Amino acid sequence: SSYEDTDLWDRCLTRSLPIVPGPYNNNIEIVQTATHVAIIHEMIHDVRIVPLDGRPHLPASVTSYMGDSRGHWEGSTLVVETKNLNGMTGVGGNGGGRTSGGLTITERFTMLDANTLQYTATIDDPGTWTRPWTLSFPWKREPVYGMFEYACHEGNYAMRNMLSASRAAEAS
Repeated sequence: SSYEDTDLWDRCLTRSLPIVPGPYNNNIEIVQTATHVAIIHEMIHDVRIVPLDGRPHLPASVTSYMGDSRGHWEGSTLVVETKNLNGMTGVGGNGGGRTSGGLTITERFTMLDANTLQYTATIDDPGTWTRPWTLSFPWKREPVYGMFEYACHEGNYAMRNMLSASRAAEAS
């Protein structure tokens, strides 16, 4: 057993996509400029910088855990399409499972009222599922609840303990 056998959350690398609520640190902050949107996730402090200027996606050979996101507006809905995920991430709680390199996630962010944003994500990965599927839920604005620091490794003995337990199990 190796650290590579643990999931991306345990390794504090990413929470990945789509954005689904977890047990804690679920705050999202969206910052918009004229040319970009930044989507900041409190858990593990994932940040995506999404160009809105119509530029094409990066070549398919350029992959990463969070992929390559491009955005545009459809009326009052921000649409973000993400491709080029590296296939090492999962979709769903705790990044469970793996996906193929052909995953495309299309997210829609729509303000329903001053305090409610509807989040919808369509998962299209022909190498993993037989057809695209969609999840959707509202996010409520919490004006008194701010973004907190997420210090994944600071004083965290989990990885050391998991690996030492694996070495002890192997030795016996």
